[in-house]
Amino acid sequence: MSQTAIPYHFLRGGTSRGPYLRRSDLPQDQQTLSQVLMAIVGAGHPLNIDGIGGGNAVTTKVAMLSPSERADCDIDYYFAQVAVDRREVDYRPTCGNILVGVGPAAIEMGLIAARDDETVVRIHAVNTGAVVEARIQTPGGQVRYGGSTEIAGVPGSAAPIALGFMETVGSVTGALLPTGRLRDVIDGIEVTCMDVAMPVMMARAADFGLTGHESQAELDERRDFYDRVEPIRLKAGRMMGLGDVSQSVTPKITLLAAPRHGGTIAARYFMPWSCHPSMAVTGAQCIAACAITPGTVADGLVDSAARGPSPVNIGIEHATGTFDVLVDFRRDGGAVAIRSAGVVRTARLLARGEVLIPATIWTR
Repeated sequence: MSQTAIPYHFLRGGTSRGPYLRRSDLPQDQQTLSQVLMAIVGAGHPLNIDGIGGGNAVTTKVAMLSPSERADCDIDYYFAQVAVDRREVDYRPTCGNILVGVGPAAIEMGLIAARDDETVVRIHAVNTGAVVEARIQTPGGQVRYGGSTEIAGVPGSAAPIALGFMETVGSVTGALLPTGRLRDVIDGIEVTCMDVAMPVMMARAADFGLTGHESQAELDERRDFYDRVEPIRLKAGRMMGLGDVSQSVTPKITLLAAPRHGGTIAARYFMPWSCHPSMAVTGAQCIAACAITPGTVADGLVDSAARGPSPVNIGIEHATGTFDVLVDFRRDGGAVAIRSAGVVRTARLLARGEVLIPATIWTR
């Protein structure tokens, strides 16, 4: 046999898409696993021409699912960010957009039985330890994909999937403020380093000579910006306790600005070597946490209503629309303790069957 067949479901989750696989259908050792995932995606080519990736970081993501080893969860979700034009796989982060498709995929795969009307799936994000409760519409025991919910960055509408994120503070570093400070100055730029669902380094767009309202294409053409911000990100990674992050996509980069279209704050999110076409679910939670916390680089950019009382809806204006995060929190003096963050997204099953990789890479 010249090729190895691996069963897969291919879903759009939020504003990302990729293959959803059973963890048990893949090699257990990480080195071989990485080779398999790179072959599936076609990593190492800007178009991913020899795989099913889409030539963009939001389309080279992989979800690996299994029955949860935690008694309080249904599904373990192990995420891999496969590089586009480099042969690399990063297992440090998670992805909230791909997570949107985990509940539907788990039902389609038979990993969890659907209930009539609505199925609640408790998901353990293995990479970060976060717990997420997903509510999926399942009339007649079947996943409903059609609906009237629209999300910025995706054409048309689909059935809503409500996500409630818990245990996300300090998901990777163990602290809301990994450096121990609300602001740090790195290479002359003020930044706030936070870890809520995802470690993120946030700065004001104006400090880089930008408005914070540029399009994705305009920002990706500004290689001078990337040349300046990457050394800052590398230093921030060490200060956050992440070590050498030169080969990792975390911490992510976010530029903040005052809103222009009725939102709470404007943001441009980077992955980190290109601008996200819309907004990451995990990144949005961190931005929302920054917006409600006094003393961060968001000061002066958000209306005072964003600071409470809890819960508050934080509307994040991004390159293609607005992303809403409902944050439930409490204040202890000047400190903020986040209880949960809720978002509504959509997903759709695009294909299912077998994806083929060269048998020289792996055979069962």
